[in-house]
Amino acid sequence: MNPSNSSLSLAAGRGRALAVAAALSALALLAGCATGSNSASVYDRNQAQREQVVRMGTVESVRRVTIDRGQTGVGTAGGAIVGGVAGSSIGGGRGQIITSVLGAIAGGIAGQAVEGGMSKREGLEITVRFQNGELRSIVQEADEMFYVGDRVRVLSGTGATRVTHL
Repeated sequence: MNPSNSSLSLAAGRGRALAVAAALSALALLAGCATGSNSASVYDRNQAQREQVVRMGTVESVRRVTIDRGQTGVGTAGGAIVGGVAGSSIGGGRGQIITSVLGAIAGGIAGQAVEGGMSKREGLEITVRFQNGELRSIVQEADEMFYVGDRVRVLSGTGATRVTHL
């Protein structure tokens, strides 16, 4: 075996290993960018041990909504990296370049679709009438159901307002 061919094979192997490591890092970053919950039952650490105002009321209406937490672009980037790495393992020369580019495009589209699906949650828009006649509407994840006429308590004061059953 020619020593220069051996060096080229070794360099190509290192390049692919580096590309795979970059792809795995991007996927880990994507997992770490998951946004928090909009559930009335979930508190983040900054909301714990904080005083909240509690008001009692009656549910006037409930409407199903979709909570879209937006996209960060990490899904697109991660998908493009993974697709590019996968495409680079096909063919050689110009064919390898073309499959790398096509793999990156397809991976980016797939990653964007995955992130888009993960960023949407079912929610409820709950309109509450308080004892003083005031009406307020609160949107939160649909992790528990509310019905017109339900007596509820509304907690606010820590940046999030929550509707819970009595």
